[in-house]
Amino acid sequence: MGLMQKNVPDKSWQLGFWLLSLVLLLNAGCGPATQDPDKQPKYTGPIMETADVKTLYSDSARLKIKLNAPLQQQYESGDGIYPKGFNLTFLDELGRITTTLQANYGKYDKESDSYLARGNVVVKNIAKNETLETEELRWHKQQQKIRTNKFVKIRTADEILTGHGLEANQDFSRYRILKPSGIFSVKE
Repeated sequence: MGLMQKNVPDKSWQLGFWLLSLVLLLNAGCGPATQDPDKQPKYTGPIMETADVKTLYSDSARLKIKLNAPLQQQYESGDGIYPKGFNLTFLDELGRITTTLQANYGKYDKESDSYLARGNVVVKNIAKNETLETEELRWHKQQQKIRTNKFVKIRTADEILTGHGLEANQDFSRYRILKPSGIFSVKE
């Protein structure tokens, strides 16, 4: 009598498949450990960007200052950056332009309520026909003062004044060069 052999399929491959699946599943659950959110690097960039900005400052319902800028970046702290520069226009009680200030770059510091102007900074007093040129200055809004410790050049109708450092009122009608270095008469 011959032995009858029954063909039984080999199930060892199924066992290997299930073991491999189990190992992969366990490894998937062991991903990177959860980290403390306070220790994660925080985003410090701008929270908002605005193009073609026009900001108006008034006092007692009278327009006093206009700020125009091609781009403003606003930060969570309340600070603002004007990476493409800005123009400020100061007005008198009758709404006439008294002074202009322009720069290639600007930054508003909320804590000190001041504006830093940098790069080809030009301040013009329209009534006196005087122009200040410098590379950097700060306009203190509440104090209504302009200050710099950089080199300055002031052009008047008949003189060019130079020096380092300047303090002036915001309409540039009164100013003082801290370290004058030259007065040059201009003859036409």
